[in-house]
Amino acid sequence: MNQDMATNPGGYYPPVGFHFKVEFLGIGNGNDSRFQSVGGLTVEYDTETFKEGGENRFEHKLPVRTKYPDLSLKRGMLVDSLVIDWCLAAFQNQVFLPVDINVSLLNEQHMPLKVWNVKNAWPRKWSVSDLNAQDNALVIETLELTYQFFTVINI
Repeated sequence: MNQDMATNPGGYYPPVGFHFKVEFLGIGNGNDSRFQSVGGLTVEYDTETFKEGGENRFEHKLPVRTKYPDLSLKRGMLVDSLVIDWCLAAFQNQVFLPVDINVSLLNEQHMPLKVWNVKNAWPRKWSVSDLNAQDNALVIETLELTYQFFTVINI
């Protein structure tokens, strides 16, 4: 296989899921883009059923609106994070400042292959893993963010 095929975004191999970055547009710094996992990039339709008179074999399912679950971000806890300051402003002072977030899937040259632009996200939950003197583990923080919708940008 030649080098052009390996680096071609429309290449023959599916991209790996472990090379990505998360950017909080308007807040955060370089350290705030490193996350262990991202979950919740899902969209589905709510449906409404319609029973047709005289037709008893099935019900019609009609699309109503799209719905998006919360975005879940996990990472090793940072002691100096503008993103956590943004979360704490919401939790401690009820100051909710929605921000857009870009989740970028990267290629081996660290260039985006695909970008999910998450609109108007705000913190719904922040949790820290258990502290246990018997475990030799990193402290993991989890952010759950509610948002309106996302768009997918193909690069």
